[in-house]
Amino acid sequence: MLPIDAAAHSSRWRHRHPVDKAVLGLGLTVLAISLPPWPGAALVLVTALALLLGPAGVPARRLWRAYRVPLGFCATGAVTLLVQVGGPEGFVSLADGGPVRAGELMLRTSAASLGVLLFAFTTPMSDLLPRLVRAGVPAPVVDVALVTYRMSFLLLDSVRRIREAQAARLGHTSRAAEWRSLAGLGATAFVRAFDRAARLQAGLAGRGYDGTLRVLVPEARVSVRFTVAGAGLLVALATLTFVLERPLS
Repeated sequence: MLPIDAAAHSSRWRHRHPVDKAVLGLGLTVLAISLPPWPGAALVLVTALALLLGPAGVPARRLWRAYRVPLGFCATGAVTLLVQVGGPEGFVSLADGGPVRAGELMLRTSAASLGVLLFAFTTPMSDLLPRLVRAGVPAPVVDVALVTYRMSFLLLDSVRRIREAQAARLGHTSRAAEWRSLAGLGATAFVRAFDRAARLQAGLAGRGYDGTLRVLVPEARVSVRFTVAGAGLLVALATLTFVLERPLS
């Protein structure tokens, strides 16, 4: 199981309905994209970080390990705004207003990423996917996503075991050995994936599969109090942004 999935299953908000957490987490993402980057996105970033480390109870180290990947993409996109190609100053030069635009993009994207992570760190996929059918998503699409989600952990475990076996047989001692081990890893994982798919199909056929996977979904009700509080927090952030925008600018 991936660290973010393990954190979602052990989260303090694990048993809350996904709608409650979607209103808050995805609402923060929408605010980060739509509000002015300063001070709107900055307020969203601080709020999302406080919710993750506080009420949601996400460990700081685990949050950083998941956050550093999208943060790297955010920084890569922001760096491109610092320079311009062509023009009277040379082939590559510092763009006019580049640092300001790069900072604004960094604020927006990093705050939006934290909003998505707030939802991901508190909502296991096993709770979310089966409920998508009630939201109007076709059942076959949900079934494929659910099977892919569960099979991915089995394949990742197989890859880890194969690499450990290759390392025990000195398969990583040289560059040539690394390439041979990588080729063997890909071939073995490919064969095992097809083997597991065939076994899954045979197992479903033996259990009278009729085109729908029936899974147990934990009982949860939408909390009106939690949802209203989350919506109120979003409205407060938007209002505070417009109040502070003119003095700070």
